[in-house]
Amino acid sequence: MNPQLRATALIADDEDAMRDQLRTRLREVWPALEIVAEAANGIEAVALAGQHQPDIVFLDIRMPGLSGIEAARMLFNRCHLVFVTAYDQYAIEAFEQGALDYVLKPAGGERLKTTCARLQTRLGKQPANIEQQLTALLRGQPGTRPGAKPAGKPDYLRWIQAVVGNSLRMISTREVLFFRADEKYTRVQTSQSEVLIRKTLKELADELDPDEFWRIHRSTLVRVDAIEEVSRDLRGRQMVRIRNFPELLEVSRGHSHLFQQM
Repeated sequence: MNPQLRATALIADDEDAMRDQLRTRLREVWPALEIVAEAANGIEAVALAGQHQPDIVFLDIRMPGLSGIEAARMLFNRCHLVFVTAYDQYAIEAFEQGALDYVLKPAGGERLKTTCARLQTRLGKQPANIEQQLTALLRGQPGTRPGAKPAGKPDYLRWIQAVVGNSLRMISTREVLFFRADEKYTRVQTSQSEVLIRKTLKELADELDPDEFWRIHRSTLVRVDAIEEVSRDLRGRQMVRIRNFPELLEVSRGHSHLFQQM
């Protein structure tokens, strides 16, 4: 790739830390790329793209207002698109067909170099007509590419982004023991540490695989395979013991059906 080739770009992500991280990595791998605007949601992304007419738009998939894929449907014939995503499941099969590109969060330098090299070969050319592909993504059907995962299977959250000090930490959902609501935040507990994130428990419940995480209380989501034992305390409440964690977690009456044999 040519790091001195000039082009303009817009970054859209609802996480400030992710926009900062991507901007920094792009500056490292493609110094001549000018970031002309940044958006915190899909609606802003479409409006700012209309205002600045960037050559490239980097879109987060999960954003309020309009998702990245919904925004892409409104932008695809006006600029070159790159999805920046924490979701590494079947949707990537569709991105790899070539009309679209993608980068997994957090954006790594080498992968970003590959993406930028691809973009440079497309500059000056008409963006590909990818409306059919975007429509399939919106329907949860990534297409019929050999080896693709079954159409319609939800694309569940696999990485949790947590800002710790001045750095962004990526936590695999496989490491999480439980999530617990904590006022305006949600506590993410692993066997090694706990962090706070701004995503609500309701948002997490909608994005996580329900076969892997159960809501046992209005304020608690537990990873099923982290449950070591369920018992009753002296007051008759069901209590969950988590593997490698000393605290017992209460099961509310509304969720006691999860452990019907007790």
